[in-house]
Amino acid sequence: MKAKLLIVDDDEAIGTQMKWALSQDYDVCFAEDRRGALEAYEANSPVVTLLDLGLPPRPNECDEGMTALSDILAIDRSAKVIVVSGQSEKQNAIQAVGAGAYDFLCKPVEMDTLKLLLRRCIHVVDLEKEYRQLQQSQRSEVFEDMLGTSPQMQSVFSFIRKVAGTNVSVLLLGESGTGKEMAAAAVHRRSGRKDGPFVAINCNAIPENLLESELFGHEKGAFTGAHIQRKGLLETASGGTLFLDEIGELPPAIQVKLLRFLQEQRFQRVGGRQEIQVDTRLVAATNADLKQLVESGKFREDLYFRIAVVTLRLLPLRERGEDVVFLAREFLQRYGAQSGRGNVVFAPDALRAMTHYSWPGNVRELQNRVKRGVIMADGSRVAAKDLELDERDGVSGSSARTLKQAREQVERDMIQQALKRHSGKITAAAADLGISRPTLYELMDKLGIAKERADAGH
Repeated sequence: MKAKLLIVDDDEAIGTQMKWALSQDYDVCFAEDRRGALEAYEANSPVVTLLDLGLPPRPNECDEGMTALSDILAIDRSAKVIVVSGQSEKQNAIQAVGAGAYDFLCKPVEMDTLKLLLRRCIHVVDLEKEYRQLQQSQRSEVFEDMLGTSPQMQSVFSFIRKVAGTNVSVLLLGESGTGKEMAAAAVHRRSGRKDGPFVAINCNAIPENLLESELFGHEKGAFTGAHIQRKGLLETASGGTLFLDEIGELPPAIQVKLLRFLQEQRFQRVGGRQEIQVDTRLVAATNADLKQLVESGKFREDLYFRIAVVTLRLLPLRERGEDVVFLAREFLQRYGAQSGRGNVVFAPDALRAMTHYSWPGNVRELQNRVKRGVIMADGSRVAAKDLELDERDGVSGSSARTLKQAREQVERDMIQQALKRHSGKITAAAADLGISRPTLYELMDKLGIAKERADAGH
């Protein structure tokens, strides 16, 4: 079966020339403008797209072509797009590569050069497919109700597997909405305590005068209103796991009592003298800087070392790369089915907006926005406006920054990360980024990225 090739160009003569030269080896389809390009891409799923940056209604400018590139990559972030531009517009082509294009060619296009580039591009597609299949066989997307395909989340899953079988205390760090309680529950379910209770409490949600009784229980008559003896959560969770969220909010007196429990696995109920011995594992979490609280005297250092035997930092969604779109599509499928709208999909502007947005509320915010989008969407497509997002939302840096500066920062970050992953090896980094070595060198020159480390290994 021939590989499908999409050619986007409004010049009929060029289209005819391309078809004559390439039809023997490729299943060629055409589009003349941005809208036609998107329709053809979604209908044909081409292996490679050849995109002229100068598209109507402004063929002498590159904005339509750049938008078409962005739309295609929103549909399929691994899409291979080769952009074509005039010799005088080479900088635009380099900018397109920085925005995600595979490579570029300058007009007039030499057919032998194009055919060679197409063969190389398809070879890269095949290698990526094999790599994804290998990665998929080695990793899971769902781990104890936690979702994620990114390397960052795979590291989280690996950490939980390692510590779950022990009895040590675990401290989970991360912003609100990053899934700390889900991680704590995963530790419990993977442990030998999985048949015991998992009890969760938010230390910031209970008034200070009730928190001690909530954790340690109380005896009858211990205080006004204590008409019966009551077990605390440490006792209730015996044989299982107690999850203390926002542990940095614990009052000093309760910190002392919790420290004694962690040292001896025993405590006294409020108003009691009897020593209560339990077998409860503690998993704690906070979005605060506990070390800073220790330095300021608001949190006991000895307690900190007791609860932080092993520490796991859950990254914010904005640092989880591919997980944003993956999670969004999972939530869309879930909420679409619940609402009787199982055919809904994201429009390209929604995918772009979600990718650009910084997600201060993390996964919890993503869930809420997708749920809203399913409700508000007209027809079968959820647009950016349905999510109450704008494509400009969340662009890193100052709002006064120009689009060119923002793009350069994104390009710089991606290249530096790829070089770091591959120990400065240009060939491997270029393959990771989906561009050629010469193109990577050009981008490094443009962005002022030092080559000292890179030159050490090709």
